[in-house]
Amino acid sequence: MKPYHRLSRHYGNETLFEMVEMSIISSLWGDPLHIHAEGLRGTGKTTIMRSAKNILPDIERIKGCLYNCDPNKPHCPNHAHLSPEEIKTIGSEMVPMPFLEISHSAKIGTVAGSIDLARITDPSNPTAAILPGVIPQAHRGIVFVDEINRLADTSPEITDVLLDVMGTKPGRIQIEEAGIPLVQIPVQVSVWAASNPDEEPGPLEEIRKQLSDRFDLVIYMGRPNTLESITDILLQSELSRLGEGGFGEVSTEGDRTLKAQFAKLSSDYYGVTMPDFLRSFIARIYLKYHIESLRAIEGIQQSAVLSAVLRKRRQVLVSDVIKVLPLALKHRVEVDTLTKILNSLDRGEDLGAPAAPSAREAAEKGAKGGGIKSIFGGGKEKAEEANPGVDTGSLLKARKLGEMGRDELIRTEKDLKPPER
Repeated sequence: MKPYHRLSRHYGNETLFEMVEMSIISSLWGDPLHIHAEGLRGTGKTTIMRSAKNILPDIERIKGCLYNCDPNKPHCPNHAHLSPEEIKTIGSEMVPMPFLEISHSAKIGTVAGSIDLARITDPSNPTAAILPGVIPQAHRGIVFVDEINRLADTSPEITDVLLDVMGTKPGRIQIEEAGIPLVQIPVQVSVWAASNPDEEPGPLEEIRKQLSDRFDLVIYMGRPNTLESITDILLQSELSRLGEGGFGEVSTEGDRTLKAQFAKLSSDYYGVTMPDFLRSFIARIYLKYHIESLRAIEGIQQSAVLSAVLRKRRQVLVSDVIKVLPLALKHRVEVDTLTKILNSLDRGEDLGAPAAPSAREAAEKGAKGGGIKSIFGGGKEKAEEANPGVDTGSLLKARKLGEMGRDELIRTEKDLKPPER
């Protein structure tokens, strides 16, 4: 498997890297973020998602628990009824965040759970017991499904299980076996999926619309579009072929560094929330364009917060909302509706605003106070010249949204720098 940090990033796949990293942080917070990458074969969707296994931070669980029970919130049939003192006696351990896959040949018992044959055939003490499947064992981690459109077409029973797991946060899973009482278990699992909508049986939203709606974010992967990015991909393939004799030691260290960075981000920025005026902004879009699914706007809010955290900001900006909005709506609204929304954002029409100084007044006042200089009247080039190192593109986009509040336009240069890589 290619090391995650050495994978080539380019225009076509950069957003998928961000989606993966947002989902990792959100999983550490106990709030799953389900993501789906669509694209032509060979664009690297599966490679990126599988390589992310190497950067997943560790989690603490009750010692030996197959369900990955949090010692502070035990949930499985073996530990949910125990007192804190009994759990302390059992002890805890640090293990890598789980990353498990559901294959197309999987049976319902493999995915959900089944009778533990080893226990029931034990000659000394035969006992009927449940063996948790892939999803219960991935609690507090990731489940990956490649070619999910094919799975939805050929395995309706497994699709129904995914619908229950992804329907709420936390989700739930039900294990049913003859001779054993019904077992229902809460699960916190982020589902990652990849598919090629141009191959049979077609796009997921046309095969199982309910399952498509369960994904918070969907991206259509693009091809690399520069000579540098293509040659870098070729170089990484060559180095991967060389294995440990090439750059194995360096690559392992690089992934360990990323793992520590994501653990620190989740700890340092836990509790970041969406400002009220941005929440109202998202609500107006939902009402104006008659968006059917409430999951869409919940996904926008959750992802915008995570976008800010990836950039090491405690303040969520309009630019964060703009960045994730198409990813949350692509699979939920018609193309014409999404186009109207994006055009409306560009023009700043009909979105409403709180009582606040105009965009120009807010920025000019900030300039007088020694903050960011006025970016209006000179275009993007002059704005960048006047404010070196500042993400003036985001400011210009914010201006087009109208009077969304002066604090959105007056930021320190540190807050507005592009994310570090």
